[in-house]
Amino acid sequence: MDAGTPEIAEILDATIAPDETVRRSSHMDVDLETFAWLDGVLDASRAPVQQHFAMTLTGREGISLLRYQPGDYFKPHRDWGVVPSWPDAARRRISLVLFLRTSRDADSAGTFSGGALRLFDDKGDEVRDIHPRAGTLVAFPSTTLHEVTPISDGIRDVIVDWFY
Repeated sequence: MDAGTPEIAEILDATIAPDETVRRSSHMDVDLETFAWLDGVLDASRAPVQQHFAMTLTGREGISLLRYQPGDYFKPHRDWGVVPSWPDAARRRISLVLFLRTSRDADSAGTFSGGALRLFDDKGDEVRDIHPRAGTLVAFPSTTLHEVTPISDGIRDVIVDWFY
């Protein structure tokens, strides 16, 4: 990801556009060989995720590599929705987050601070902060309200995707 060119991450709404009042992060590119390898890693997670959620998952939307730098965040949102700008958002059943770096909140040897994946219950009450550990895959229903807390220092890299 360090060799990639960052693009401002967008939000899905009536249009697909950046909105730094809601989200500040960057999409990153990687070479095709790395992308294919990462794609295979997430494909391999399908069976255990299906088993855990007791549902059949027929496809994936396609990976996005995201970078969060100091001050970056993503306010509370749901990955599922009916939005004209991205009809496939209504197909999302399970959201996937694969952490590529470890936070200092998870391990003192981590490389960044902040950037917890915060999951909320159906009432919007805080349920759990998940502090990133490199190699950890988190899967949750795409209707779950969640956010990424602000990065205070360092770089948080993740891969996200959605099972249909």
